Amino acid sequence: MEESKNGAAAGSRPVALVTGSSSGFGKLSAIRLAEAGFYVFASMRDPDKRGGLADLAQSRRVAENIEVCRLDVTDPSAAEAAVERAVSRFGRIDVLVNNAGYAQGGFTEEVDLAAWRDQFETNVFGAIAVTKAVLPLMRERRRGTIINISSLNGRMAFPGFGPYAASKFALEGFSEALRLEMKPYGVHVALVEPGAYATNIWEKGFGLAKVDERSPYYPYLRKVLGFARQSASTKADPMEVADLIVRIATDPRPKFRWPVGQGTRMILSAKSLLPWFWLERIILRALRF
Repeated sequence: MEESKNGAAAGSRPVALVTGSSSGFGKLSAIRLAEAGFYVFASMRDPDKRGGLADLAQSRRVAENIEVCRLDVTDPSAAEAAVERAVSRFGRIDVLVNNAGYAQGGFTEEVDLAAWRDQFETNVFGAIAVTKAVLPLMRERRRGTIINISSLNGRMAFPGFGPYAASKFALEGFSEALRLEMKPYGVHVALVEPGAYATNIWEKGFGLAKVDERSPYYPYLRKVLGFARQSASTKADPMEVADLIVRIATDPRPKFRWPVGQGTRMILSAKSLLPWFWLERIILRALRF
């Protein structure tokens, strides 16, 4: 998966840039986009972690359609460099998938302010930085699709998920504004809102969550961590999300919001229809608070 030696052939294909491609939805999206005929710049903060992507690309015979590049989304200059690399090769980026992110867990009082800032730096400002780097290209060409990977937590917040939910709510607001700003220029913006899937998104933030038996929140945090682990062990196939991303990327006029995953639409419908006091009783009872 090194730099393509067949620039002419690759140049006739649509070009996609996917952030956070070393694992999870990013890795699978890069594979499925390559299988759909895209030339994919699969970016990741540490290219030494390309092993899983490389092995899967090799087994699915799309390694020649994927190029790994270094991109820490919290560094705006790195975002610009990654975009320039794609433009210098092919003159365009047709699809951007803002996938890089992680979930910071814990109860608000006990999550350090620095951890809150780190959560927003990656999940919100990182997506904004990469988006700003591609917007001039797409605006001038009057075409392109930006797919922001949000979450059910971007529409419905749960206790113990405050930093993550807040960052995804922010991403949703940014995406709403961006959709309206760019539509007159022929650039489409879409939000993918996955529910629970078996990915490693919870490992960093919840792995660092403080679990102190002396904490007044300890009994509740244990239940939240158990819920997160249960979500991470779900049998839902994350390839469903990658397939949805390909569907959006190849749709000439994609709609804005795409909730996906078992129970996701039901939960969103409940939020829109039920009085809040009913909803909070259901949630707290489900978590046995």
